[in-house]
Amino acid sequence: MPWTSTAPSFADLELFVAVLDTGSLSRAATVQGISQPAASARLRGLERRLGVQLLDRTTAGSTPTAAGLGVAELATDVLTAMSRLLDGVGALHADAEQLRVIASYTTAEHLLPRWLSEFHRAHPDVGTELRVANSTVVEREVRDGHADLGFVEGPQRITELQTLDVARDELIVVVAPDHPWNRRRSPVTMRTLAGTPLVVRETGSGTRETLDLVLGQHGLTAVPPALELGSTVAVKSAVIAGVGPAVLSRLAVEGELATGRLVVVDLEGLAIERTLRAVWSKATVPSAGALALLHQLGLPSPGRRTRRPGGDRRVQ
Repeated sequence: MPWTSTAPSFADLELFVAVLDTGSLSRAATVQGISQPAASARLRGLERRLGVQLLDRTTAGSTPTAAGLGVAELATDVLTAMSRLLDGVGALHADAEQLRVIASYTTAEHLLPRWLSEFHRAHPDVGTELRVANSTVVEREVRDGHADLGFVEGPQRITELQTLDVARDELIVVVAPDHPWNRRRSPVTMRTLAGTPLVVRETGSGTRETLDLVLGQHGLTAVPPALELGSTVAVKSAVIAGVGPAVLSRLAVEGELATGRLVVVDLEGLAIERTLRAVWSKATVPSAGALALLHQLGLPSPGRRTRRPGGDRRVQ
């Protein structure tokens, strides 16, 4: 049987798969809303187009050939992909006017205001809802479909979400100006840092997880904290009040360093850096607004990678 090498119609593929699903040409025709003779003619046309016999036709009915079973499996993949495409386009239309973002504190407070300002200048018709939470909550909310796009700052490997590196951040040790560490002539060692009760963020915070990871890489475990707080602002206030040192994002303390309310303490032979990442679901097509913001932040076009000043923006 000659092969025309021309793509078949999706309607014909749907009809053929329906024959196998229902076990009957007549039932498949009913499902597709056409007559049995029309269904039979379309299937013969599909066989001619593909160049293979799909069905063995007898007086007892039609059964799939070996080639037909192979085509059915391939056709199911094609139809599933088309269904996902149509669902995704529908989501783009439905979500075109609203973008739900959830971000960890550092990104939300110090980077997203500028990013969203640029986004709204380019897309004034898209409204944005921004919520702030620690990185663990951000991942959960995106995974559960309660946010279109999230931003996290933790070091953990994320396997259930798509990710894009959007910025780099440095964690630094800060103290109040009258703290004894500000009078040290030598940098603070990792062992001293681990053995000192610090002012820390809550468990689940990206900053806390990064600190614990770095200490662990040096075979150290932090002693119980002097104070555990739920926001960076609260941590800074406690450090300024003299409760103890803290390890915080440089982005988060730029204002306090400029005014002298906090000072940086050198850490012996170590710079603590981390990657800030955008995250979104692998299971669903991102909304139109989410895609627009991701492309603004460096998401490569499908099938290629982009390189920007300062390094690669990687998609995992």
